[in-house]
Amino acid sequence: MLIRIVRMTFREEEVENFIKVFNASKQKIRSFPGCNHLELHKDYNKDNVYITYSHWDDEDALNNYRHSDLFKSVWAETKVLFADKPLAYSHRKVMTVDREKE
Repeated sequence: MLIRIVRMTFREEEVENFIKVFNASKQKIRSFPGCNHLELHKDYNKDNVYITYSHWDDEDALNNYRHSDLFKSVWAETKVLFADKPLAYSHRKVMTVDREKE
C-alpha cells in the first residue's frame, strides 16, 4: 500500500472554491481503480492549508490516477487557487501503535 499526502496552501479568498472542487470530485477520486481511502484534512492553525491523505494499492495505481483525465481536470481547477507550491509525499506504513488496553 502507498500512502499519499499532499499539503496545499491556498489564497485565503480561494478556500471556498477549493472546497467546491474537492466536493465535486471526491467520490470520483475515491472510486478510481486502486484508490482505497481518501480524506481531507485542514491545518490546525492555518485556515488556508489543506492536506489530502489517500491510500493506493501501489505506485502504479497512483501513477495511473496522476496520468488520468480525472486528475488533469481536478488539478487544473485546483492549482490556480494556490498561494504556494504544494508539497507531496509518498509513504509506506511501517507499523501502527495502539494504546494498551487496561
